[in-house]
Amino acid sequence: MKSRWSDSEFNTVVDAYVAKGINRDLAIRTYTTRILGVDPELVLHGGGNTSVKTVFTEMDGSEVEVLCVKGSGWDMGTIEPQGLPAVRLEPLKAMVNFETLSDDDMVMLQRRLLIDPSAPNPSVEAILHALLPFKHIDHTHANAIVSLTNQPNGEAIVRELFPDAIIVPYVMPGFDLAKACDAAFKANPKGDGMILLKHGIFTWSEDPRTSYEDMIEKIDRAEKRIARGNPKPFKSIAVPGGLASAAEIAPILRGALAIDSGTEGAPKRFVLEHRSSDRILDFCNAETVGSLVRRGNATPEHVIHIKRYGVALPAPEAGKLDEWKAIVAKAVADYEADYKAYFERNNARAGGIKRMLDPKPRVFYVAGVGLFAAGAARKNAIVGADVAEATIEVISNAEGIDAFEALSEEDLFDIEYWSLEQVKLTKVQEKPLTRQVAIVTGAASGLGLAVAEALKAEGAELALFDISEEPLKAAAKKLGGLPVVCDVTDPAAVDAAVAKVAQHFGGVDILISNAGAAFQGSLLKVDEATFRKAFDLNFWSHHYVARAVVRVMETQKTGGALVFNVSKQAVNPGADFGPYGTSKAALMALMRQYAVEHGASGITSNAVNADRIRTGLMTDQMVADRSKARGLTPEDYMRGNMLKREVTGADVAAAFVHLAKARTSTGAVITVDGGNVAAMMR
Repeated sequence: MKSRWSDSEFNTVVDAYVAKGINRDLAIRTYTTRILGVDPELVLHGGGNTSVKTVFTEMDGSEVEVLCVKGSGWDMGTIEPQGLPAVRLEPLKAMVNFETLSDDDMVMLQRRLLIDPSAPNPSVEAILHALLPFKHIDHTHANAIVSLTNQPNGEAIVRELFPDAIIVPYVMPGFDLAKACDAAFKANPKGDGMILLKHGIFTWSEDPRTSYEDMIEKIDRAEKRIARGNPKPFKSIAVPGGLASAAEIAPILRGALAIDSGTEGAPKRFVLEHRSSDRILDFCNAETVGSLVRRGNATPEHVIHIKRYGVALPAPEAGKLDEWKAIVAKAVADYEADYKAYFERNNARAGGIKRMLDPKPRVFYVAGVGLFAAGAARKNAIVGADVAEATIEVISNAEGIDAFEALSEEDLFDIEYWSLEQVKLTKVQEKPLTRQVAIVTGAASGLGLAVAEALKAEGAELALFDISEEPLKAAAKKLGGLPVVCDVTDPAAVDAAVAKVAQHFGGVDILISNAGAAFQGSLLKVDEATFRKAFDLNFWSHHYVARAVVRVMETQKTGGALVFNVSKQAVNPGADFGPYGTSKAALMALMRQYAVEHGASGITSNAVNADRIRTGLMTDQMVADRSKARGLTPEDYMRGNMLKREVTGADVAAAFVHLAKARTSTGAVITVDGGNVAAMMR
C-alpha cells in the first residue's frame, strides 16, 4: 500500500476551494477523503467515512464548533465539500449519554444538529467521530484488515501485528458501536488507532497527512502479513475443454433471476456484470468453491449489495447448455428456498416486523468463466461485481493464513434489514424501462439517436450500433451507453455485436431496428447494385439483427420487444423510390413473420411507419428535391398532412418507446405522419 499524498495536488485542491469561500479545514478534509476513497482496497461504494472538527461562523457572526463528517450517499472518491455536512459538535457528543437510542431517533437528532438543514444525513458513525478527541479521523473497511480479522484467530493476529491499537469486537454500526468504541478508547486513551473486528480500521491525528499516512502504513503492514501466507490456497478442479462463452451463458443466468412482477409479460429483470481474472478464476475453479461462497461477507455492509452468499456453478460445456440450464434453475430455486427460511427465522427474532426483500441471488461464481453480478441497473451490477471481487480477495487472503470466517447470519440479517437501509430502498423509484437492455441500430445520429435518448429517459440500458465510429462514441458518451461499431449488413459482425451486448449486460430485451437508407431510382433505370444495397440494408440487416436478438430472448425466456423502422413507402410507394419502397415493404412482412413465429414466447414484433422527418437520412437537400418534384415549397411539403404539422424525430421516438413497452400489441404498425390517407393501414 503506497501513499497517494501529493503536496502540489493538495495545494491546488485546497486553494481552489478556499478561493470559493469554503472553510479551509473542510477543503483539506475533502482532499484527504478523496485519496482514501479512490483506492478500492480501502473503500468500496459507500463504505468507510472521514471527519474533521473545525469552527464555522454563524450568520450573526458567532462561532460554533462543528464536526464535518461524510454524509450518507456520498462516494469518498469523488466527494465534494457539501458531502461532508457540518454538525454541531458538543450536542452531538452529548448524545452518547442516552442509555439507548433507536436508529431512527439517532438520525432525527443528528439532523436537528445540522448547520444546513438541507444537507445529507450525517454518517451513522458521526457520534463515534465526535467522541474521539482528534481533529482528523479516517475510517476504512480495508481488505487487508478484514482479511486478518475474519478468521478464527483474527483477534490474536491483529493484536500481535498492532500491539498498540485499540481492538473492538464486532458491534453493529450506529449508536451501540459509538458507545462501545467510546468505552474502549477511554480504557486506552493512548491507543494507536482502532481496529473493529470484522468491520474496519480507524486512524486519527491533529494533522491530516499524519492520519492519512498512518492508515496507509497500517494497511501496508497488514498486506505484508498476508504475503507471508499461502498465495494459492485453493486446489483447482480440472476444467473441461470446449467451454461455452460468457455471452452464451449470461442470458441463461439472467432468465433464471427474473422475478414475476404480477403483471403478465412484464417480469422484473436484472442487469448482469461479468468479471474474469486469474484470481477470480482460481476462486471459481476451487474444489471447495461451493463451501467458500457460503461463508458470508467480508464486511457487514456488503450484504446490502450481494446478499449473504453467492451461488457456485459448474463449468458450462458448449453443446450441453440445456443440462447446465437445468442446474442453474435448481441452484436458484434452492437459493430462494434457503433465503426464505433465513428470513423467517431471523424475522421471528426481530419480532416479525420485517418485510422480505426479493430472494434471488446476486452473484454467480461459474467455473472456467468467472463471476456474474446482478443489479437493477448496470451501475448496481458493477457495484455488486466490485464487492464480489473484494470478497474473493478477502476470502483468498484469509484462507492463505488459516480460514475465512465471516459474521454470523444474525449479524448480517440485522444489516440487510436495517431500518436505515430499508428507508433508502423505499425512496428508489424505478422508471418504466429500468432493468431492460435495448439495442438501437443506426444510433449515432438522426432518428436512431432520438429513439436512444427517449429510451434512456425511460430507464433503459443502451447498446448503440452504428457503422460510423466517431459519432457513435460521442453518442454513447452522451447517453452512457455501450458503443458497438457494426456493419449490420454483415451477419457474422451482427452475431458478434449482439454477443458483445449479451456479455456486457447479460442479455437483450428491446431491439429498435432502425438502420436504413433512402435508395432512390425508378425500377427500369436503377442499377442492380443499388437495388441489392437497398435490400441489404433495409431488409437483410434487420433480419440479421432480429435473428441474433431473438435467439438471446428465447434463451432468457422473459419475452422481449422488436420494433422496426418501416416507412410510408411500404404502403404508399412514391415515384422514383422503388429500391427504398420495395425493401421497406419486405421489412414490414418480416416484422409480421417474427410476430407469428415468436409471439408464443412473449416476444412482440411491431413497426413504426413514419414520414417526412428531418434527420441525417432526410436531409434538407432531399426535402428540397422531393418538394420540387411535387411542385411544393419545402415548408408546405413537410406540413403536407391532414394536421398540417411537421412531424419531428421526438414524435417518432415516442412511438418507438410506446411499442417497446406495449405488452399486448404485436404485428402492429403505428403511423406517425400527421395524417395521410394513402398511407393509412388497411
